[in-house]
Formats: sequence, C-alpha cells, structure tokens
Amino acid sequence: MSKSLLPLILLVFVSSSVVVLNARAAPYLQIVDRDFNSQVSRPAYIKEHPRVLFDEAHNNADTASGRYKPFVELITNDGYAVAPNQAIFSKEALKRYRVLVIVNATARPGDRDASAFTTEECAGVQDWVKSGGALLLITDQAPFSTAVLTLAARFDVSLSKGYTIDSSKYNRGSDDRTELVFSREDGLIGDHPICNGRDQAERVNRIMTFTGTSLRGPSGSVALLKLADTAMDVLPPDRPPLAGEQELDYKTVSAAGRAQAVALQFGKGRVVLLTEAAMLTAQVAPRGFQFGMNVPGLDNRQLALNIIHWLSGLLR
Repeated sequence: MSKSLLPLILLVFVSSSVVVLNARAAPYLQIVDRDFNSQVSRPAYIKEHPRVLFDEAHNNADTASGRYKPFVELITNDGYAVAPNQAIFSKEALKRYRVLVIVNATARPGDRDASAFTTEECAGVQDWVKSGGALLLITDQAPFSTAVLTLAARFDVSLSKGYTIDSSKYNRGSDDRTELVFSREDGLIGDHPICNGRDQAERVNRIMTFTGTSLRGPSGSVALLKLADTAMDVLPPDRPPLAGEQELDYKTVSAAGRAQAVALQFGKGRVVLLTEAAMLTAQVAPRGFQFGMNVPGLDNRQLALNIIHWLSGLLR
C-alpha cells in the first residue's frame, strides 16, 4: 500500500504493552521504480496472447499506467495483452477477456465505506468467473478493503477492515511490523501451483508484504501467504465518537488462521485475492527505500508471474 495512509509512528496496545511500528522514511511518497527490470527471459506466451482487463473504472488508487505499471509491463513481457477498463462491468464486456485484474477499487468520494461496485456488477463478475473467467482481486486496508467487501463475499471470502501487524514475522531491516515476511522455511508459504511454479526455478520461497490487512477464504481455498499465530489485526472503532466523546481507540484481535493471499476454484473459473497491493508492484520512496517486486532477496516478482500463469490456465 501507500505508506502515506498510515501515521509515521503507530502506537498499538498488544497484551498490555506498546508496540511501536517504525515507518522508515518521511514522507512516504512512493513513485514507480523506473529501474525495475520487467523483462522475462522465457515468456509464457509467444503465439497466443491471453487478454487481461485491468480495471480503472472504480476510483482505483492503482492503475495500469500508475503505480501498477511495473506489474503490467512484467506480464506484458510475459506474453499477455493488457487493456485498461474504463466502464462498469458487464457480462458482454468481460467475456472477451481471460483475466480481470482489480487493484484498490474505492467507492465514490464522500462515501468511502460504500461498495465500489453495484449489485449488478458483483453478480456479473461472479457469473463470469463461475462460467470460466479468472479474477485477481487486490486490496489494502480500509477504505480499500471496505469497498470490495461485497465483491469478495460473492466468493465466500471475508476481509478485515483493519491492518495487520506481526511481532515475530516482520521485516527486521525496517523494524516495521506491518511489513510481513512469509517464508517456506517458516511454513507460511502454501502448497499450491502458484507457490510451486512450473519448476524449481519458479518456486516461491520468501515473500514480503508492505502494510495490508487479512482475509479468510472459504472451505477448499488454499492460503498462499499464511499469517503466523503471532499476527494481529488492528481494527478501527465500531462507531464514530458521540458528541463530547473522545476519539475511540483501535483494538487488536488475533489474525491466526487468516492469510494475506488465497487462491480458489469457483465453478469453472479461478480467483486469487490479495490483501496488500505493493507486493506486486515496484516502488521507491524519496530516500531510496524499495517496496515490492524490486526488493532484493524476495520472490515477489515470481509470485506475480505465477499468479497470472495460474489464472490464465498455464499452471494446473
């Protein structure tokens, strides 16, 4: 996510102690990393070019030409044909595409807690996936997660409205407990074609996320990025303060058993949901800090390719 959506220092009460989440640069004004290498040594598609629709019609904070340009360039170099979407979803429009990508959709300004999609759009996407379409739905913490609750619910996925921290499995280099580390060694990488790839070279072993929220998938889904038992969701108050009342405190609940990425079959189609957006792009902050697929020592770049390979049917 964009770190500008969080305060620079967050004080969270967990088990009667204060956990300080140390944001490492100020201000957090990430831009696309122009030095990111989006070339693909062995493109998945050379003759055929599966069509990908990238949504930009729902007040999306991340677009194909904006912060998600590195992802779009990467999958384009892998052989996909990506088109931006400027219209509401319809069955007629969706049937021309193999994969639909939605990143950080939001509701209309002034009503940020509302759904980003109409009831008809949610039903249309659900029916399209059930008939064989493939959806990649990516969101961050509220207001982004709030805006896609109704669409996620169509696939029996529940999303947290807060953000997720971990006192154990986090990025020690930044000392930021919202930057979560998922490793195969720790048992936090799922057993799925997306995580295993086509061969050993495509195997995903270490992933980092950069301030997101959590989800729970339905029975039969596979958690790609499993949250550790030490993970906690920091939830906003259930209601606004009453007149004369002080600001209400955030509260923490265990996120054990939840995840930040799941994959599932739905009818004849496939769905992948991620609850952190920066992991599949490449950004840099003013002081040179990197976020996403450009961070050395991670497999986020391969994860992006494996996800799109599974959604397009290359991975079984």
